[in-house]
Formats: sequence, structure tokens, C-alpha cells
Amino acid sequence: MMRKTVPLIVILVLVLVPLLWAQPVQPRKLVDCPTAGLLPRGSFDVDLRLFPGGGALGGISVGLTERLLLGVSYGGEKVISEEKIDWFPQAGISIKYRVLEENYALPALAVGFDSQGYGAYVENDSISRYSIKSKGFYWVTSKNYKILGASMGLHLGANYSMEDDDGDDDPSVFLGLDKEFNEEFSVVIEYDFAFNDNKKLSGFGKGNGYMDLGLRWSFGDRLTLELDFMNLTRNRKEINYLARQVRIVYLEYF
Repeated sequence: MMRKTVPLIVILVLVLVPLLWAQPVQPRKLVDCPTAGLLPRGSFDVDLRLFPGGGALGGISVGLTERLLLGVSYGGEKVISEEKIDWFPQAGISIKYRVLEENYALPALAVGFDSQGYGAYVENDSISRYSIKSKGFYWVTSKNYKILGASMGLHLGANYSMEDDDGDDDPSVFLGLDKEFNEEFSVVIEYDFAFNDNKKLSGFGKGNGYMDLGLRWSFGDRLTLELDFMNLTRNRKEINYLARQVRIVYLEYF
């Protein structure tokens, strides 16, 4: 019931909220889902994730222009453990271009590509994919509003992942929001319908979609700490508890 109700509520908010328009700096991602947000021109950020299984994923993104963002990432499982590290087979790359800027009437629109998936990487004779597939090619719209003196961003997008060795190559849809409560604390929530991960294969999605929640603390303009609660819908077989990860993001300028 929850997995049907929450997406409907978010869609209604996207359509019906008649609030004052605001245009603050947008996050470039919620938890795993991209937004139309970019880094400022001439800046870069370092993003470190620590995820279940002793995993670590590091990335660097660069704002080349006011509209163009490039990034690279790499990591593996068992990085924080006493076992041999299982490095991912290749680095992830990302590119995002903002086609339309946000204005009072219309949201910002961005298109991009991201090859970085999340969680364990499974590779055998028939399947090569991350537990949570990379977004691949995508488009996303983002619109900001002002509520109770702080900003709220609404985001809606669609994607086509290149991780299709499992025979599930459907396009998918994702949506979410970010809400500031003050200059230090904000919350992000996202729901990925995961139409490309619903064939109920062993160890992967079973048709519930993925819902993630993130709590963010910002220390000034450059350092952000985040605690994420992932897969609230428990959309994987043999998974009885939600996943937790810690994320650290540091912004710097050239």
C-alpha cells in the first residue's frame, strides 16, 4: 500500500502546489536520483560514500560551465574490512547538461548520462550489473518553491540504463523532493519506480520500486554530511532490513 500511496502524493504535490517560486542552489543529486542542479562554474566537489558490506565509493565532479557538469567515480566492496577488496570492474562516468533554466512558469530541464550504479556488483556468465542499476541516459526536470521561509525542490525524470544483461531493458521513471528547514539541515526523499528491475531475479528487484531518504547537515557552503536510509520498500529478495550509508561531500573552487 505504501509503495502506491507515496508516489501518488508526490505527483499531486508536483501538480497542485501553488506556492511562491524560489531559485536557490539545487542539489545535483537526491540520494541516487539526479536533479537538474549543477555545480557552479569553476568549482568541483569530492563525494565519498560508505555503504553496506564495507563498501566505499569516491567521486569527483567538475562544473566546467554554468550548464555543463562532468564527473568520474570509482570504488568497491569490502574496502573497510579484513577481507580482500572487491573493486568495481571499471570507473563510472557522468555528464549532465542543463538545457533550460528555471523560471517562474517552467522548471529547469537537464539531460545526462551516468554509468555508476550502487551497492554490490554482480558478474557471472549471464549477468553483469550493480545491485542498484546505474541511471544510464536520463532527463530530469526540477522546480523550486518557497515554503515557510525555506526552499523546497520538486524533481521528476526518466532514464534508460545500459545495464540490461538481466533481460530487463525497460525505461524507468523517478521522482523526489528536497526540503530545507534551515541553513544547516535538509531532507531529501526519492522514489525510483525501477521498471528496469522488476523481473524478480534472485537477489534483485521484486517490483516494489526503490524509496530512499536522506538527512543532510551542511557546515557552511562547502562541507555536507549525510545519513541515508535506502530501499525503504525492501525491494530485493533476501533483504529484511533497510540499507544505511554515510556520505561526505566537499566543495572547492579552482
